[in-house]
Amino acid sequence: MYNILSVIFKYIFIIIIYMFIFSIIRLIYLDIKGISRLKDGDGAYLKLINKKDSLPFKIDEHYIIEENLKLGRKGDNDIIIKDPFVSKTHFNIIKDENQYFLKDLNSSNGTFLNGERLLDVVKLTNGDRIRIGNIEFLFVNRE
Repeated sequence: MYNILSVIFKYIFIIIIYMFIFSIIRLIYLDIKGISRLKDGDGAYLKLINKKDSLPFKIDEHYIIEENLKLGRKGDNDIIIKDPFVSKTHFNIIKDENQYFLKDLNSSNGTFLNGERLLDVVKLTNGDRIRIGNIEFLFVNRE
């Protein structure tokens, strides 16, 4: 009886170890896949700081910023995020003379830059953290 139980527990333990190793390999693959979409010299982009798996809605790891980027829940935004804390049109990032500016679009819950609520248009610098609701992005400028 004890031999059968010990064999069963041994195989269960081995399966758990393989599942753990598989999940680590999957996370590494997803991280490499997300980074490979960005090319050198792409300019500026937003990088998701949150763990992607912990969010209850679909979101990408990176969003490249062209001339103008609008984020919100509505379908006509450049970045559509189905988070209840995100307004229909939440914020806008505008490129002007190789500089990027962040503007809150009168969102209900506000846009936070490096922990401070935005009240006016602000110039973004490399490494700034933008938070809306439960989501936090890192602004990366490679120009």
